[in-house]
Amino acid sequence: MSADSLRAEVVEIGRRLYAKGLIAGNEGNVSVRDGDRLYVTPGGACKGFLAPGDVVTTDLEGRSERGGHASSEILMHVAVYRRRPDVSAVVHAHPPVATGFAVAGIPLDRPVLAEPVVTLGPVPVVPFGTPSTPDLAERVAAAIPSAHALLLANHGALTVGETLKRAWERMETLEQFARIALVARLLGVSNELSAEAVAALEALRGPSGYPLPPGAARRPTRS
Repeated sequence: MSADSLRAEVVEIGRRLYAKGLIAGNEGNVSVRDGDRLYVTPGGACKGFLAPGDVVTTDLEGRSERGGHASSEILMHVAVYRRRPDVSAVVHAHPPVATGFAVAGIPLDRPVLAEPVVTLGPVPVVPFGTPSTPDLAERVAAAIPSAHALLLANHGALTVGETLKRAWERMETLEQFARIALVARLLGVSNELSAEAVAALEALRGPSGYPLPPGAARRPTRS
C-alpha cells in the first residue's frame, strides 16, 4: 500500500472512532507501520476531522520525519511494535463501556460470547501508568505479547492488528463485547460457554484469520 493510501486509511479510522463515540475531543491515536516508518495521528487534534496531510511520519523510534508532532502516546505505539513483529497497526481509544471496565479493574476475559472468543481472546487490564510516559509504554509492552486487546486502567483501551482495519475491528468488537457483558452483569446472570464450546471456537481462529497472539496461552474454562 502506498504512503498516500496509508495516510488516508489512518484518517478514515480516526473518523470512524469519532463517529462511533469511541473517542471525544482530541482523544485517541492511531498508527500503522510500513517497513521502517510509522504513520501516526498528530497530537492535539480531533481525530474525526483530520486530512491525510495531517498524518505524521516517524521512524520506528517515534521520531518525526514528516509533518508536525506525532501523538503524545507514540511511546506506547513504539513499544507495541518492538514486542509484536506480527502487528502492523495500533489503535488507542476511550470506548466508554470498555473504559468503564478498565476503571473498575475488571478484565474482559470470561468466555461468555462466541465472537470475541474468536476475534479478541481474553482482554486483560494493564495497571495504570501515566499517559505519554515510558512507564505506561513499559506496562503495555509487558502485556501485549499475549493479547490483541488491552484495557488500560483508568485510561482507555488499545487494540492491535496485522492491518489497520483489523485493529479498528477489534476496538469496535471490544466495545460491543463490553456493552453485552455489562448488560449481563446488570441482569445478574453471566453464563460462560462450556469448555467444549470454547475449544470449538478457538479451533476457528486460524482458519478465520484470527491467530492467537504469539505469547498467548489457552484460555482457562469451566465446564
